[in-house]
Amino acid sequence: MKIPATPPAGEVKQTLKTLSLLAVKANRFRLILFALLGTASIICVGLLRVRFAMTGSLHYAFLVWNLFLAWIPFTIAYLMYLSSLNRRWILVILPVGAFVWLIFFPNTLYILTDFQHLSTSANEFPVWYDVLLLIWFAFTGLFLGVVSLFMMQDIVRRTFGFWMGWGFIALVTMLASLGVYIGRFLRWNSWDILRYPWTVAYYSLHYAANPSLRAISFTAVFSLFFLFIYSLLYAFAHMLNENR
Repeated sequence: MKIPATPPAGEVKQTLKTLSLLAVKANRFRLILFALLGTASIICVGLLRVRFAMTGSLHYAFLVWNLFLAWIPFTIAYLMYLSSLNRRWILVILPVGAFVWLIFFPNTLYILTDFQHLSTSANEFPVWYDVLLLIWFAFTGLFLGVVSLFMMQDIVRRTFGFWMGWGFIALVTMLASLGVYIGRFLRWNSWDILRYPWTVAYYSLHYAANPSLRAISFTAVFSLFFLFIYSLLYAFAHMLNENR
């Protein structure tokens, strides 16, 4: 029996290099997206450090924590997206992963409400700088949320169909808006659901049975705003695909 000759080391190295280049080319937009979001996060922190150095105040330091929380659902969604490509695991991963993702997803939108802190800056720094600082943080968190939701929608669409995918979007939008309201006005956070599940469940049922006008108005308007933003970016992305 003739044993196949081992290819030269140079040929193997060239083949691996070619495969690596093909992998990078096939995923170039995904890598660019990660790089842009990572760069935006670095810029956010850099702008905040400049403010710290110039004022000696730690005002807005909470923005770093809020941005960190926004990266959690993005990371979960990406890992679920990769895992869902193997359909044998999707029915196991999807329910558990989607629940954990949904707990943290409102954090990506919560930063949008941090603009209200402009009224407490006490003129210690130019307002225009604080506005731009909040825009950087808010839109970085927003786009982390949009991208993570797009990946989750794609998982649901591939598994259950097109309309179930958009039903998932509508449900998540409403729950996330409600989560932002709970975080901003009732001062609960994602960790409370894991630490005190029964307490959160009790008060959630209580407020659901006795909703306030503020809760209804905020949830409805915020849901409409985010659904518009998501639908606009979704349509724009598919417009580019049509042109290509």
